[in-house]
Amino acid sequence: MDASPTSLFDSYQHDFNQFISTIRDKLDTSEHDNNLGEQQTAVLRRVDMDLDEADEMVSQMEIELQSIPQSLRPKYQTRLRDAKNELSHYKKLAKETRSRLARADLLATPHGRSTPSDDPYASTTDRTRLLAGTALLEDGTKRLQDSYRVALETENQGADILMNLRSQREQIEHARDTLQVADTAIDRAAGTLKRMIRRMYQQRVVTAAIIGILLLLIIVIIWEKLS
Repeated sequence: MDASPTSLFDSYQHDFNQFISTIRDKLDTSEHDNNLGEQQTAVLRRVDMDLDEADEMVSQMEIELQSIPQSLRPKYQTRLRDAKNELSHYKKLAKETRSRLARADLLATPHGRSTPSDDPYASTTDRTRLLAGTALLEDGTKRLQDSYRVALETENQGADILMNLRSQREQIEHARDTLQVADTAIDRAAGTLKRMIRRMYQQRVVTAAIIGILLLLIIVIIWEKLS
């Protein structure tokens, strides 16, 4: 398994590119498809879902960027910025496609012909189609707002995760500093004990020497008295 600091970023960008490729194909198909109705609406719904997934990949790339070493970060910042620009482009393109579909649907009749101006029910039909187009636009706006809300929530969650990781790192560094201080104190205590032991041995040698000298003096004194 690749454990490099950029592996997750690269993986998320790969998934992002796949979603963008799928979105591009669907929008191209919708652009050249003159059929109106549920088929194109379903395609646009799938595009919205793919845009949400691509947005999620961008959010994950933004989170992973924080853990990339500073020496490599400028290159990946550029890749993230390009991904954001590409995502914004296709969001705008999807919105324009949705608006185009709504306008085409408003201008179309049930049989695909423009409504004659002398049709007594023309105003009612146009009003119905206008309401349907407005509802479709409102639905698209709501989807975009939901996607934006999900992106904000993901960004907030990512920020919370980064704060927790930073807090844990500070705790680990504090514990490491404490261990270093304790290790230094233990070394000092061990040195003090060694010095005390040396002094104890020195005092024993001095005491033994004094006792030996005293015994020698006693023997000399007794010898002189006996002689």
